Amino acid sequence: MIRYAVVGAGWIAQEAFMPAIEQTGNSTLAAIISGDQDKALKLADFYGVERVVGYDAFDALIESSAIDAVYIAVPNPLHATYAIRAAKARKHVMVEKPIATSVVDAQAMIRAARENNVLLMTSYRLHHEAGTVAALDAVRSGRIGEPRHISAIFGFQSQSGNHRLDARHWGGPLQDIGIYCINAARHIFASEPVEAIAMTAKSVKDPRFGEIDEAVSATLRFPGDRLAQFYCSFGSSEIDMYRVVGTEGDLMMEPAFRFEKANRFRLNINGKVETFSYPLSDQFAGQIAYFSDCIRDGTEPEADGEEGLADLRVLLAVEKAAQTGRAQKISSPARTRHPTTDMVRTARTTTRRLLV
Repeated sequence: MIRYAVVGAGWIAQEAFMPAIEQTGNSTLAAIISGDQDKALKLADFYGVERVVGYDAFDALIESSAIDAVYIAVPNPLHATYAIRAAKARKHVMVEKPIATSVVDAQAMIRAARENNVLLMTSYRLHHEAGTVAALDAVRSGRIGEPRHISAIFGFQSQSGNHRLDARHWGGPLQDIGIYCINAARHIFASEPVEAIAMTAKSVKDPRFGEIDEAVSATLRFPGDRLAQFYCSFGSSEIDMYRVVGTEGDLMMEPAFRFEKANRFRLNINGKVETFSYPLSDQFAGQIAYFSDCIRDGTEPEADGEEGLADLRVLLAVEKAAQTGRAQKISSPARTRHPTTDMVRTARTTTRRLLV
């Protein structure tokens, strides 16, 4: 069993990571690091975790032999410091997305993992989900001809007080959910965008959006004059979908991004429609199981630090394009790896979780 320490016991760790780890078959929760000891102790009691420490004892924990890897779910600006410290202690690192808030920090994380011979994985759970990979395979195999355009929408009503609304944490719909649209487009086109334009919007009467944008809309240009457009919002009805238009047909994925729903997609080829549905699987368990396999086998994960950095470059370009009103160039090296069927991991979902 690969032993994980959860760094940051907030909503995503409680709702998704901690319940999922018991479903993997190859991983276990060995420690919780949190600034709220009362909350952490309740979680530890519920999951049978022996080690609970505060952030001041993080270094002592990772220097010990009690854990093999860390899952970092602290606010975005803190990802780099905890990832680098864990890597220097020879612990493997899974970090929530976005990988960091600056290119410099992301590169430092990648360098620390490489220099200390540990694995760094950015938390892209959909890379291990059967429906997502099947949709990519349908595009790659030419079912819709050459993909020319992608349109994606991801939105919901974010609750007041949520950390996603905090500018100090680099919060906002772009960083939190727009990244899913970006990541999907990069893998559907199997290339990196070269230019971004963007606009933002917000309701001045809504107190939730005093510090951040309510919504972001962007267009990305890819090599070969292919375009991807996306809209992400914290003030819309609940929606997550994308559509890929090719020269001979189109593919519609809906739902596309959330982990609480089973994904399905529809192919429309010359008026002939086929629908493909997939059973609900615990996507967090899938990505944990995959990373633990990588640790056990000593193989680099597909969604490594460079994958996180590629999305970060796009996020920063979209953000600057919206701020300046000018198109922004993007330069990232081509990725040689994309999600494939051998990376898919399925696991039963569970209702056993504790939210405190």
